[in-house]
Amino acid sequence: MKRAQPLRIMLVDDHEVVRRGMAAILEGYAGMEIVAEAGDGRTAVALALEKLPDVIVMDVGMDELNGFESTRHILKQLPKTEVLILTMHHSEQLVREVIEAGARGYVMKGDAGKQLLEAVQSLARHQPYFTSEIAARVYEESRQTPRRGRPRATGLTRREREVTQLLTEGKNNRETAERLGLSVRTVETHRAKIMRKTSTHSLPELVKYAAREGIISAA
Repeated sequence: MKRAQPLRIMLVDDHEVVRRGMAAILEGYAGMEIVAEAGDGRTAVALALEKLPDVIVMDVGMDELNGFESTRHILKQLPKTEVLILTMHHSEQLVREVIEAGARGYVMKGDAGKQLLEAVQSLARHQPYFTSEIAARVYEESRQTPRRGRPRATGLTRREREVTQLLTEGKNNRETAERLGLSVRTVETHRAKIMRKTSTHSLPELVKYAAREGIISAA
C-alpha cells in the first residue's frame, strides 16, 4: 500500500558533505522528505523530538553525544521511530552496541551509495536491515537469546563508553564528572577500568581506540 504521506527522514552526521550526499540519494526518490539534519548527538535528540521523523540515519562517532546514546534517548521517547546506523567501522562489538541501543539497521558508509535507499525503505516497513554476515548473525542471536540471560559483550559498558567519549573529546576528570553527574573519584575509577579493558596506557592511545570503535569521530 502506498504511503499517504511522505516518509519523514532525519540525517545525523558530523560532516555536512556526508549529509548532503545522503540527502541527494534519498531526495531523488519519490515519497521521501528530509525533515531535519544534525551534526552532533544532542542536537539530533532535540530535533527528533521536534520533527518526529519516521526514520533517522545516524552516524556513530559524534561530539557531545555519540550515535548509540543519541539513539537510546530518541527511542525512549519515540519508540515508533526507526534508526539506521551509518558507520565507517565494523566489528561484532559495534554491531552489538547498535542492537542494544535499539537501532534495527546497520550500513557501512562505503556501501551507502548502493544500500542506503534500500535500508531506509526496509526500516520504513519496520523490517531490520543488516547487510554484513557478522551483523546478520549478531542480530539473529539477539532475537533468539532472552535478554535477561544474554551474556554481556566483553567491551566497555555503556557508562564506560560515555566516560571514554568525554575524556577523548578533551574533557578532564572534573568536567566529565560534572557532565555525567558523577563524583571525580568515580570517573577516576572508570578511567582506570577503561584503560585496562582497552589495553591503552595514555590518552592518545585511548583516542585512537575510541576513533576505531566509533565512539568518537575519526576526523
